[in-house]
Amino acid sequence: MTHFHQAAPAPGIDAPRYRGALVILATIFFMWGFVTVLNDVLVPHLKAVFELSYTQSLLIQFVFFSTYFLLALPGARLIEWIGYRYAIATGLTATGIGALLFLPAATLVSYPFFLGALFVIACGITLLQVAANPYVTMIGPRETASSRLNLVQAFNSLGTALAPAFGSLLILAQSTSGTALHEGMLTQAQRSADAMVVRLPYVGIALLFFALALIIARWPLPQLAAEDRPDLRRGGAIWRHPRLLLGIGAIFLYVGAENCVGSFLINYVSQPSVGNMSHADAAFYVSLFWGGAMLGRFAGAWIMRKLQPAALLGAMAVAACALIALSIGGRGYFALWTIVLVGLTNSIMFPTIFSLAIGGLGHLTQRGSGLLIMAIIGGALLPMSQAVLADRFGLRIALALPTLCYLYILYFARYCHRHPIAEAARS
Repeated sequence: MTHFHQAAPAPGIDAPRYRGALVILATIFFMWGFVTVLNDVLVPHLKAVFELSYTQSLLIQFVFFSTYFLLALPGARLIEWIGYRYAIATGLTATGIGALLFLPAATLVSYPFFLGALFVIACGITLLQVAANPYVTMIGPRETASSRLNLVQAFNSLGTALAPAFGSLLILAQSTSGTALHEGMLTQAQRSADAMVVRLPYVGIALLFFALALIIARWPLPQLAAEDRPDLRRGGAIWRHPRLLLGIGAIFLYVGAENCVGSFLINYVSQPSVGNMSHADAAFYVSLFWGGAMLGRFAGAWIMRKLQPAALLGAMAVAACALIALSIGGRGYFALWTIVLVGLTNSIMFPTIFSLAIGGLGHLTQRGSGLLIMAIIGGALLPMSQAVLADRFGLRIALALPTLCYLYILYFARYCHRHPIAEAARS
């Protein structure tokens, strides 16, 4: 069992002595959610600035989420060497450096440079994901791990909900390409000016990440019990845990499905057959999409103290499939609101899949976490596949792809419901 040597925590946030650490961690979750979803604003913005196809513009998500696959296991090994506190501080610092690189990228008006800056940001966030997610599950007993992770992930969703509004105000509304009417009609001077509008937002983001790195480096994070600490000398058959293996697939497909919807939402909503609006106006609905995920996670943190996490996960997967099908078949604001409501169904999926997949791993938890974070590459590969479909058949038809992903998540939820963690731990 993964827990600290302490009395049973009170209901709500586990153990008052750890609330300070949870507040700091929730702030970090907020910031990396904020930065990640700003990509949903960068996709249509840089698509217009550089006159890109859907496939070319989705290189933003491809580069960003491919980093998880490349660096998750090295990140897990780094945590084994330097510990959680300094690994989190390192991830925050790397993210800040990547945000600062938007300055030369904008000045040079270089799409490859923007992609390079996003790669550095993603390196830092990968390390944060590998360290912070399992660490939160260890602050308290196993049975409330899903609830606890949903709670801090709710602050991650608060960041994702605010980021599109922030990006709309400081990026899309400040650029000539902020309306779909001007796509493909920019002069070189307009292109340069539109590229430059990203500088101020990302400098501010960099300063915030540097400040958080300094705070976490000096914060007395709780120490893990000996049996929960990562240890290079301890082996184990990580591949003998079927819940983990199925969870890797579920994370891959969930993140892919979420990004398939989120990355194209501005372009989809702005279409004449849906919302018939500018990109800046469409960003409001992206905020609602991620806001639904935030509200769902706050609610899920409470509901999961009364309902089995796997049962709720399965119900949300069914709802997501139904909403996407309704949006594909609908028109106007019916199609708009049904796709926006998919954000609510997404809400509890990542933290619930994650906590279910690593349950019962013991000292292998950190390695299992690394494998799960690697699976976030689904956020790179599936949106690229959808971009190819969109270029060929249109966005509406391309939305069928995430539906298949949610069907697999339903299968994973049913498996976990039938095979409790205690049983999985003995397998």
